[in-house]
Amino acid sequence: MTSSSSYNYASNSLYGSGWKYDVFLSLKSEDTWRTFTGHLYQQLKNKGTLLTFQDDMPLEDGDSIPEELLKTIKESQFILVVFSKSYATSRWCLDVLEKIMESKDEYGQTVIPIFYDVDPSEIRKQRESFAEAFDKYESNYKDDVEGMQKVQRWRTALTEAANLRGYDIRQWTRSNCIQHIVDQISSKLCKT
Repeated sequence: MTSSSSYNYASNSLYGSGWKYDVFLSLKSEDTWRTFTGHLYQQLKNKGTLLTFQDDMPLEDGDSIPEELLKTIKESQFILVVFSKSYATSRWCLDVLEKIMESKDEYGQTVIPIFYDVDPSEIRKQRESFAEAFDKYESNYKDDVEGMQKVQRWRTALTEAANLRGYDIRQWTRSNCIQHIVDQISSKLCKT
C-alpha cells in the first residue's frame, strides 16, 4: 500500500483545446502498478503524455480529495481508470472515480476504463469482490444517511464507468493492450 500521494507533471503546450494535461491515470496501485500500469505509464510518458496519479492512501473520515487533484482531473483530456478486483476496497479510489465521472459530465473528458483481470459486469453490477466491499460499506454506514448517499454515488459512478467503452485486458496480451491504448490516445491527440 502506498502511503502518500504522488503527482508527476511534465510541461505541455496546450493543444488549442484548453486541456492542460493529456492523460490522468487513476488506479489502485498495489494491484496493478508493477504488472501493468507502470508499463502503461512509461509508454504514455515515452509518447509525451504528461500526468500520472498513483495513490492508494485511504481517506479517513472527514478527509477529502485535494483541490489540486480535482483541478488536474478537470484539466485532463483523457482519463484512464484501471479497475482491479480490489478496487472497490479503496474509499479513495471510489471518491476519485466519483469526481472523475462528475467532471466527465461537466467538462467532457474522454474516460476510458481498463478492466485488469476483472469482468466489467462485476463492476457494473457490483458482484463478486465489489459486492463484498459494498456489503462492508453499507454495514458501516447503515445508521448514517450521508454515508449511505455516498455509497450510492460510488455505485452509480462504478456502473457508469463500467458501461463506457474500454479495454478488458483478459482479451489481450498486456503489451498489445498497452500499445493499443497509447496509439488510440496519441492519434486522438494528433487530431485535436
